[in-house]
Amino acid sequence: MVPVFGGGSPWGPPRMIAAIILGRGVLPPPATFDLGIFVSALVVHFILSIAYILLLAWIIDGWNMGRALLAGLVFGLILYLVNFYPLTIVFPWFAMARNWITIFTHLVFGLVGAWTYKGLQSKRLKMRRS
Repeated sequence: MVPVFGGGSPWGPPRMIAAIILGRGVLPPPATFDLGIFVSALVVHFILSIAYILLLAWIIDGWNMGRALLAGLVFGLILYLVNFYPLTIVFPWFAMARNWITIFTHLVFGLVGAWTYKGLQSKRLKMRRS
């Protein structure tokens, strides 16, 4: 979404994420592709995403789908606020990503995470009954 709606490089966000473990030296410019930086960003992003979804799943475990989806949206918004405000004390380069694109992607993350968890939970319950 960054290049399409924000006019930036698609390699800027992965560099920002990779800088969490690799340091500021990988930050743009240049916002070009680098396999090592990209893989580092994927690893960090996947680990954080899994941890966040496990927390969301724990929160919404006994909830119905509607309530869980609403909670997923709220969770995504809270995740955005925490990641792009207090955490910028430690990782100040994330302040430049405070925009509607990042808010939107975090809302979608929470919504899809809740929907997926509740769908899998429902499927597991149906399998137990049969």
